[in-house]
Amino acid sequence: MPRITVEVDGTTYTDEVQARTLLVQYLRDQLGKVGTVVGCDTSNCGACTVHMDGHSVKSCSVLAVQADGHEVTTVESLSRDGRLHPMQRAFHDNHALQCGFCTPGMIMQALDLLAENPEPDDEQIREGLEGNLCRCTGYQNIVRAVRDASQQMRAGAGPAMEHSGEAPAPRTSTEQTTQQRVAGGQS
Repeated sequence: MPRITVEVDGTTYTDEVQARTLLVQYLRDQLGKVGTVVGCDTSNCGACTVHMDGHSVKSCSVLAVQADGHEVTTVESLSRDGRLHPMQRAFHDNHALQCGFCTPGMIMQALDLLAENPEPDDEQIREGLEGNLCRCTGYQNIVRAVRDASQQMRAGAGPAMEHSGEAPAPRTSTEQTTQQRVAGGQS
């Protein structure tokens, strides 16, 4: 079996994987990164979107061996010290999720979009997210959330965007549950 070394969310892992193992399977099954969800297994839905070397990829269409020597960022690394990333916060504040299944991939794709175009208009947001499907929301609130996040984040932020300097507001129990869904805590 091939041996790979990959940096995932800032930690370097060296593992043996079967040559046919998909990156999404490696992340979930071997590393426990269950925030990266398996949706369609055909790269149509985008639920499994992660960043590889700072650009979004659908991890169901990338082999784990192709990630050898690369840096992978999952939705689980965005929240820090109990504070949501500005994109996660925008999804929460704009009610841009319902079941939450597509949310991790949407957030990762939206971050890639803002890294390329820090001030997109609504049409550019829709175009930038077109490879990520949501069956619940109708996309209006998702577009609103991305637009809101673009206003909160500095230009070219990408996945490494640090939180704003504002102190976090105390969380309600509803917000804590939502944070777990937005951060990709469902399995």
